[in-house]
Amino acid sequence: MDPRAKNEFTVQGISASPGIAYGQIFVYIQSDVEVPGYDVDGAKRIEEVARFDRALVTTRQQISKIKSEVEKNIGPEEAMIFDAHLMVLEDQALIGETIREFEATGRNIETCFNKVSTRYIQAFAEIDDAYLRERAGDIRDVAQRVLQNLLGQAENSLSRLADKRVVVATDISPSDSASIDRSAALALVTDSGSKTSHAVIVARSMNVPAVVGVRDLTKRVKSGDWAIVDGYEGVVILNPAESTLFRYGKIQERKKTFESRLMEASRQPAVTLDGVAVTLMANIEKVEEAKQVKDFSAEGVGLYRTEYLFLNSSRIPTEQEQFLAYKAVAEAVAPQPVIIRTLDLGGDKPMAGNEDLFPKEDNPFMGFRAIRFCLEHTDIFKDQLRAILKASAHGRVQLMYPMISGAAELARANAVLAECMAELRSRHQPFDEKLAIGAMIEIPSAAVTADLLAKNCAFFSVGTNDLIQYLLAIDRVNDRIAHLYEPTHPAVIRTLKQIVDEAHKARIPAGVCGEMAGDPIFTPLLLGLGFDSLSMAPAWVPSVKYLVRAMTMADARALAAEALTMSSPKEIYAKCDSFYRTRVKME
Repeated sequence: MDPRAKNEFTVQGISASPGIAYGQIFVYIQSDVEVPGYDVDGAKRIEEVARFDRALVTTRQQISKIKSEVEKNIGPEEAMIFDAHLMVLEDQALIGETIREFEATGRNIETCFNKVSTRYIQAFAEIDDAYLRERAGDIRDVAQRVLQNLLGQAENSLSRLADKRVVVATDISPSDSASIDRSAALALVTDSGSKTSHAVIVARSMNVPAVVGVRDLTKRVKSGDWAIVDGYEGVVILNPAESTLFRYGKIQERKKTFESRLMEASRQPAVTLDGVAVTLMANIEKVEEAKQVKDFSAEGVGLYRTEYLFLNSSRIPTEQEQFLAYKAVAEAVAPQPVIIRTLDLGGDKPMAGNEDLFPKEDNPFMGFRAIRFCLEHTDIFKDQLRAILKASAHGRVQLMYPMISGAAELARANAVLAECMAELRSRHQPFDEKLAIGAMIEIPSAAVTADLLAKNCAFFSVGTNDLIQYLLAIDRVNDRIAHLYEPTHPAVIRTLKQIVDEAHKARIPAGVCGEMAGDPIFTPLLLGLGFDSLSMAPAWVPSVKYLVRAMTMADARALAAEALTMSSPKEIYAKCDSFYRTRVKME
C-alpha cells in the first residue's frame, strides 16, 4: 500500500532504543493457547503425567537456549530475566497442584495445568507490590510455552517474520522478544512498557529503534501500514508524507555521521574546553568485557558487578574461582583501576536454585539483599572479600560495598574485612595493605549521613538508579508510574549536591555509576555539581566524552547552580537538554 494514500499522523511514546526505521507494520497480537478438554483413560494416566514431565523438560531447554542467546548477544544482567522463568518451571507448588488436579479429576493434563497456572497468574496480578505483580507475566509466559509444547504447537510467529517489518504489539514477553528474527525486525513499538522493559533490552541488543508506551496503537493500525519509528524522540509517524520521508532521510544521514565522530572523539582525552580533565570509567559484569573498556578508551572500571559469577551458577562460587575472575579483570585493565563491588544479590536478582538463601519477600527491593545478605552470611562474604584482597596484589583494585544504609552498617562490613586481612597476613598471602574502600550511596539514609560515612571511606560512588527510586517512591519498572521517575527532580539534584559536598569536605572523591552517568544530557549537571568521575556501560563513553570535549566546566557549574534554584523537574531537564543541543551539533 502506498504510504501516501492515507493521512499522516504522529503518536508520542517513550524513547527506548535509539535509531530511525521506516517500513511496513506487522501487528503482533498475542493470543492464549486454546486448550481442549477431555477425560483421560485410567490406563493412560501414568503416560499423561510423563507427557507433562516431557513438556516441562522441553520448555526448560527452550528457555535455557533463549537465556544463552540473550547472554551472548546482550549481556548476563539482561539474561537474568529468564532465571525467573526457569524458577517457575521448578515451582513444586505449581507442578504438584497440577498433578493433584489431574489425579482428582482425570481430565487431560493441559486442562489441569491451565486451570492451576491461571489461578496463580490471577493471584499474582492482584498483589499490590509491583515486583511480585510482574511475576504474573513470568508465569503467563512460561505457561503458554508449556501448553504449546503439550499440544505440539510451533513457537510464536515473531520467530518467523517473513520480511523486514516494524513490529507493533501490546507488549512483548521475554520469550517473544528473545525469539524475534533479528534480520527481519526493523523496529519495535509497544502499547505498554517502560525504558527497562524486556522489549527494550532486546531492541538495544539488536541495534534497532524502539518506542514503548504508545497507548492503544495496536487498535489504530493494521499489518501492512507504513510507519517511521524515531527511537531518538520516542515518536511513531504513521502514513508518512513524502516530505516527512525526505526529512527523516536527512536526519538519519546526520545521525550516522555523528556516530562516526563520536568514535573518533572517544580516542581523545576527556578534557573540557577550559582545560579541566574528567575521569570517565566503565561498568562491567564479566572478564570478557574488560576488552571493551580499552576499546572505548575508558579510564578503568568504575563498577565491576560481581553477582554475575553467582547468578550464572546454581552454586556459590569458591574463593579461588572468584579470585581468578577478579585477578583477570585487574590484570586486563591495568594500569587503570578497577572498583569491585561486593555482592548485590537479592531484590530483583535472586540466585536461582538457592531459595533457602533468598526466601520470598513482600518487598524484595527493600528487603534482604546486597550488604544485608552479606552481613548475615559472613562465610559467603568472607570468601568474596579474601578473593578481592588477593586480587589486589595483581592490579589497582578498589573495593566497594553496595546498599550501605549508615555508618554502623559500614563499620560492620569493615570489621569483617579486617578479619579477612588478618587471615591473609597469617597465611603470608600478599594483598594491597592500602586497599581503597568505598561505599555506594543509593539509599536516602546514606545520603543524609554522608558526612558520617566519609570518615571511614576512601571514596563514594552514587548508584542513581536506586537512589532516585527510593527518594521519589517510584518503581521504575512499573509502566503506570515510570513517567514519574525523574532524575532532574529537585530532591534528586539537592541530594546529589549534598553527597558530593560531604565527600569533598572529607577530602575523598565522589563518582556516579548509575544510569545518569551514561546519559550525556546529564553530564554537565553531574560534573557541575562537583562529581569527580562518571562510570557507565563501555559503549556510552564516546557520547559522554564528546560532550565533555565540547563544553566548559565553568558553564557546567553555572548550569548546576541554576538547577539547584529551580522547582520544576521538566524545566530543569529542558535546561540540561538545551545545554546538550547547543554544544552537540549533528550536522
